[in-house]
Amino acid sequence: MDRLKGKTALVTGASRGIGRAIALELAREGARVAVNYASNDAKAKEVVQEIEALKGSGLAVKADLGNAQEARAMVKSVAEQFGHLDILVNNAGITKDSMLAKMTDQQWVDVIQTNLNGCFFCTSAAIPFMSAQSYGRIVNIASLNGQVGAMGQANYSASKGGVIAFTRTAALELARFGITVNVVAPGYTDTDMFAAVPQAIQAQIRAKIPAGRFAHPEEIAKAVLFLVADGDYLTGQQINVNGGA
Repeated sequence: MDRLKGKTALVTGASRGIGRAIALELAREGARVAVNYASNDAKAKEVVQEIEALKGSGLAVKADLGNAQEARAMVKSVAEQFGHLDILVNNAGITKDSMLAKMTDQQWVDVIQTNLNGCFFCTSAAIPFMSAQSYGRIVNIASLNGQVGAMGQANYSASKGGVIAFTRTAALELARFGITVNVVAPGYTDTDMFAAVPQAIQAQIRAKIPAGRFAHPEEIAKAVLFLVADGDYLTGQQINVNGGA
Protein backbone atom coordinates (compact mmCIF):
# COMPACT_ATOMS: atom_id res chain seq x y z
CA MET A 1 0.00 0.00 0.00
CA ASP A 2 0.95 3.64 -0.52
CA ARG A 3 3.62 2.88 -3.12
CA LEU A 4 2.28 5.84 -5.09
CA LYS A 5 1.65 8.21 -2.20
CA GLY A 6 2.23 11.78 -3.35
CA LYS A 7 2.00 10.81 -7.03
CA THR A 8 -0.63 12.07 -9.45
CA ALA A 9 -2.08 10.08 -12.34
CA LEU A 10 -4.27 10.61 -15.38
CA VAL A 11 -6.01 7.52 -16.80
CA THR A 12 -7.83 7.97 -20.09
CA GLY A 13 -11.01 6.06 -20.84
CA ALA A 14 -11.36 5.34 -17.12
CA SER A 15 -15.12 5.35 -16.60
CA ARG A 16 -15.41 1.60 -17.20
CA GLY A 17 -13.60 -1.64 -18.00
CA ILE A 18 -9.82 -1.77 -17.96
CA GLY A 19 -9.46 1.98 -17.44
CA ARG A 20 -11.67 1.90 -14.35
CA ALA A 21 -9.69 -1.00 -12.90
CA ILE A 22 -6.41 0.87 -13.49
CA ALA A 23 -7.72 4.06 -11.89
CA LEU A 24 -8.82 2.16 -8.79
CA GLU A 25 -5.58 0.20 -8.55
CA LEU A 26 -3.48 3.36 -8.65
CA ALA A 27 -5.76 5.00 -6.07
CA ARG A 28 -5.36 2.01 -3.74
CA GLU A 29 -1.64 2.65 -3.78
CA GLY A 30 -2.08 6.29 -2.79
CA ALA A 31 -2.09 8.16 -6.12
CA ARG A 32 -4.44 11.03 -6.81
CA VAL A 33 -6.24 10.00 -9.99
CA ALA A 34 -7.89 11.97 -12.77
CA VAL A 35 -10.57 9.86 -14.47
CA ASN A 36 -10.93 10.81 -18.13
CA TYR A 37 -14.14 9.95 -19.97
CA ALA A 38 -15.80 10.83 -23.26
CA SER A 39 -19.53 11.02 -22.55
CA ASN A 40 -20.90 9.09 -19.57
CA ASP A 41 -20.88 11.59 -16.70
CA ALA A 42 -22.62 9.20 -14.30
CA LYS A 43 -20.13 6.37 -14.79
CA ALA A 44 -17.15 8.71 -14.37
CA LYS A 45 -18.62 10.11 -11.15
CA GLU A 46 -19.12 6.56 -9.88
CA VAL A 47 -15.42 5.83 -10.37
CA VAL A 48 -14.46 9.03 -8.55
CA GLN A 49 -16.77 8.01 -5.69
CA GLU A 50 -15.10 4.58 -5.58
CA ILE A 51 -11.69 6.27 -5.43
CA GLU A 52 -12.85 8.48 -2.58
CA ALA A 53 -14.24 5.43 -0.77
CA LEU A 54 -10.66 4.13 -0.81
CA LYS A 55 -9.68 7.32 1.04
CA GLY A 56 -8.18 8.60 -2.19
CA SER A 57 -8.59 11.74 -4.25
CA GLY A 58 -10.28 11.56 -7.63
CA LEU A 59 -11.19 14.00 -10.36
CA ALA A 60 -13.47 13.43 -13.38
CA VAL A 61 -12.27 15.09 -16.58
CA LYS A 62 -14.32 14.97 -19.78
CA ALA A 63 -12.56 15.17 -23.14
CA ASP A 64 -12.74 13.74 -26.65
CA LEU A 65 -9.22 12.38 -27.08
CA GLY A 66 -9.60 12.31 -30.84
CA ASN A 67 -9.72 16.11 -30.71
CA ALA A 68 -6.15 17.41 -30.33
CA GLN A 69 -7.20 20.66 -28.67
CA GLU A 70 -9.47 18.95 -26.13
CA ALA A 71 -6.95 16.23 -25.31
CA ARG A 72 -4.07 18.63 -24.73
CA ALA A 73 -6.23 21.06 -22.74
CA MET A 74 -7.32 18.18 -20.50
CA VAL A 75 -3.74 17.13 -19.73
CA LYS A 76 -2.79 20.73 -18.96
CA SER A 77 -5.83 21.18 -16.72
CA VAL A 78 -5.12 18.00 -14.74
CA ALA A 79 -1.45 18.91 -14.25
CA GLU A 80 -2.40 22.39 -13.06
CA GLN A 81 -5.14 21.18 -10.70
CA PHE A 82 -2.92 18.50 -9.19
CA GLY A 83 0.15 20.74 -9.18
CA HIS A 84 2.15 18.16 -11.13
CA LEU A 85 1.60 15.09 -13.31
CA ASP A 86 3.59 11.92 -12.63
CA ILE A 87 1.71 9.10 -14.34
CA LEU A 88 -0.16 8.98 -17.66
CA VAL A 89 -2.01 5.84 -18.71
CA ASN A 90 -3.22 6.05 -22.31
CA ASN A 91 -6.01 3.51 -22.13
CA ALA A 92 -8.91 5.05 -24.08
CA GLY A 93 -9.93 3.07 -27.12
CA ILE A 94 -12.90 2.36 -29.36
CA THR A 95 -13.83 -0.31 -31.88
CA LYS A 96 -15.77 0.03 -35.13
CA ASP A 97 -15.39 -3.44 -36.57
CA SER A 98 -15.98 -4.35 -40.19
CA MET A 99 -14.41 -6.59 -42.78
CA LEU A 100 -11.85 -4.57 -44.72
CA ALA A 101 -13.75 -4.73 -48.01
CA LYS A 102 -16.75 -3.08 -46.34
CA MET A 103 -14.99 -0.77 -43.89
CA THR A 104 -15.89 2.88 -44.42
CA ASP A 105 -13.41 5.73 -44.36
CA GLN A 106 -15.16 7.06 -41.26
CA GLN A 107 -14.81 3.76 -39.39
CA TRP A 108 -11.09 3.76 -40.15
CA VAL A 109 -10.51 7.41 -39.26
CA ASP A 110 -12.54 7.34 -36.03
CA VAL A 111 -10.64 4.39 -34.56
CA ILE A 112 -7.20 5.66 -35.58
CA GLN A 113 -8.06 9.14 -34.29
CA THR A 114 -9.03 8.00 -30.80
CA ASN A 115 -6.77 4.99 -30.26
CA LEU A 116 -3.52 6.17 -31.85
CA ASN A 117 -3.71 9.92 -32.35
CA GLY A 118 -5.25 10.37 -28.90
CA CYS A 119 -2.26 8.57 -27.41
CA PHE A 120 0.06 11.01 -29.18
CA PHE A 121 -1.96 14.09 -28.21
CA CYS A 122 -1.94 13.18 -24.50
CA THR A 123 1.68 12.07 -24.40
CA SER A 124 2.98 15.15 -26.16
CA ALA A 125 0.99 17.36 -23.77
CA ALA A 126 2.38 15.54 -20.72
CA ILE A 127 6.05 15.76 -21.75
CA PRO A 128 6.66 19.39 -20.64
CA PHE A 129 5.26 18.71 -17.16
CA MET A 130 7.15 15.45 -16.69
CA SER A 131 10.45 16.64 -18.15
CA ALA A 132 10.38 19.74 -15.91
CA GLN A 133 10.40 17.48 -12.86
CA SER A 134 12.75 14.88 -14.41
CA TYR A 135 10.21 12.18 -13.67
CA GLY A 136 7.33 10.53 -15.48
CA ARG A 137 5.72 7.15 -16.01
CA ILE A 138 3.74 6.63 -19.22
CA VAL A 139 1.94 3.37 -19.89
CA ASN A 140 0.12 2.81 -23.17
CA ILE A 141 -2.55 0.14 -23.38
CA ALA A 142 -2.26 -1.74 -26.66
CA SER A 143 -3.76 -5.15 -27.44
CA LEU A 144 -3.00 -8.69 -28.50
CA ASN A 145 -4.75 -7.70 -31.72
CA GLY A 146 -2.09 -5.07 -32.35
CA GLN A 147 0.44 -7.92 -32.43
CA VAL A 148 -1.46 -10.46 -34.51
CA GLY A 149 -4.12 -10.22 -37.18
CA ALA A 150 -7.77 -9.99 -36.20
CA MET A 151 -10.61 -10.55 -38.65
CA GLY A 152 -12.81 -7.49 -38.99
CA GLN A 153 -10.43 -5.26 -37.04
CA ALA A 154 -8.03 -3.78 -39.57
CA ASN A 155 -8.56 -0.32 -38.06
CA TYR A 156 -8.26 -1.45 -34.44
CA SER A 157 -5.24 -3.68 -35.09
CA ALA A 158 -3.50 -0.90 -37.00
CA SER A 159 -4.16 1.58 -34.20
CA LYS A 160 -2.86 -0.71 -31.48
CA GLY A 161 0.14 -1.82 -33.54
CA GLY A 162 0.87 1.87 -34.01
CA VAL A 163 0.69 2.42 -30.25
CA ILE A 164 3.34 -0.27 -29.75
CA ALA A 165 5.68 1.29 -32.32
CA PHE A 166 5.02 4.78 -30.94
CA THR A 167 5.96 3.56 -27.46
CA ARG A 168 9.36 2.30 -28.59
CA THR A 169 10.32 5.66 -30.09
CA ALA A 170 8.90 7.67 -27.19
CA ALA A 171 10.91 5.54 -24.77
CA LEU A 172 14.12 6.26 -26.67
CA GLU A 173 13.51 9.99 -26.81
CA LEU A 174 12.25 10.53 -23.26
CA ALA A 175 14.58 8.36 -21.17
CA ARG A 176 17.04 11.23 -20.73
CA PHE A 177 14.28 13.25 -19.03
CA GLY A 178 13.61 10.54 -16.44
CA ILE A 179 10.44 9.44 -18.24
CA THR A 180 9.74 5.76 -18.90
CA VAL A 181 7.29 4.68 -21.60
CA ASN A 182 5.98 1.12 -21.75
CA VAL A 183 3.12 -0.92 -23.21
CA VAL A 184 0.70 -3.32 -21.60
CA ALA A 185 -0.91 -5.48 -24.29
CA PRO A 186 -3.99 -7.27 -22.93
CA GLY A 187 -5.49 -10.31 -24.49
CA TYR A 188 -9.25 -10.78 -24.56
CA THR A 189 -10.61 -9.25 -21.37
CA ASP A 190 -13.97 -9.55 -19.66
CA THR A 191 -15.31 -6.01 -20.21
CA ASP A 192 -18.51 -4.39 -21.47
CA MET A 193 -16.86 -3.89 -24.87
CA PHE A 194 -16.02 -7.58 -25.22
CA ALA A 195 -19.43 -8.66 -23.89
CA ALA A 196 -20.91 -7.39 -27.18
CA VAL A 197 -19.11 -10.20 -29.04
CA PRO A 198 -21.54 -13.09 -29.78
CA GLN A 199 -21.29 -15.99 -27.32
CA ALA A 200 -20.41 -18.50 -30.04
CA ILE A 201 -17.41 -16.40 -31.11
CA GLN A 202 -16.38 -15.89 -27.48
CA ALA A 203 -16.33 -19.68 -27.06
CA GLN A 204 -14.10 -20.08 -30.13
CA ILE A 205 -11.68 -17.45 -28.80
CA ARG A 206 -11.62 -18.95 -25.29
CA ALA A 207 -10.76 -22.37 -26.71
CA LYS A 208 -7.53 -20.95 -28.16
CA ILE A 209 -6.32 -19.40 -24.89
CA PRO A 210 -3.98 -21.74 -22.98
CA ALA A 211 -5.21 -20.38 -19.62
CA GLY A 212 -8.74 -21.32 -20.65
CA ARG A 213 -10.40 -18.03 -19.72
CA PHE A 214 -10.50 -14.32 -20.46
CA ALA A 215 -8.54 -11.79 -18.41
CA HIS A 216 -10.10 -9.82 -15.60
CA PRO A 217 -9.62 -6.03 -15.87
CA GLU A 218 -7.90 -6.08 -12.47
CA GLU A 219 -5.17 -8.33 -13.90
CA ILE A 220 -4.36 -5.71 -16.53
CA ALA A 221 -4.32 -3.06 -13.82
CA LYS A 222 -1.75 -5.03 -11.81
CA ALA A 223 0.65 -4.95 -14.77
CA VAL A 224 0.23 -1.18 -15.06
CA LEU A 225 0.86 -0.77 -11.34
CA PHE A 226 4.08 -2.77 -11.61
CA LEU A 227 5.38 -0.51 -14.37
CA VAL A 228 4.60 2.76 -12.59
CA ALA A 229 5.53 1.67 -9.06
CA ASP A 230 8.44 -0.74 -9.56
CA GLY A 231 9.56 -0.44 -13.19
CA ASP A 232 12.15 2.31 -12.81
CA TYR A 233 14.62 0.56 -15.14
CA LEU A 234 12.04 -0.65 -17.64
CA THR A 235 11.32 1.43 -20.72
CA GLY A 236 10.29 0.65 -24.28
CA GLN A 237 8.98 -2.74 -23.16
CA GLN A 238 5.80 -4.73 -23.70
CA ILE A 239 4.03 -6.74 -21.02
CA ASN A 240 1.64 -9.20 -22.61
CA VAL A 241 -1.23 -10.11 -20.30
CA ASN A 242 -3.01 -12.66 -22.45
CA GLY A 243 -3.14 -16.05 -20.71
CA GLY A 244 -0.53 -17.46 -23.06
CA ALA A 245 -2.43 -16.57 -26.23
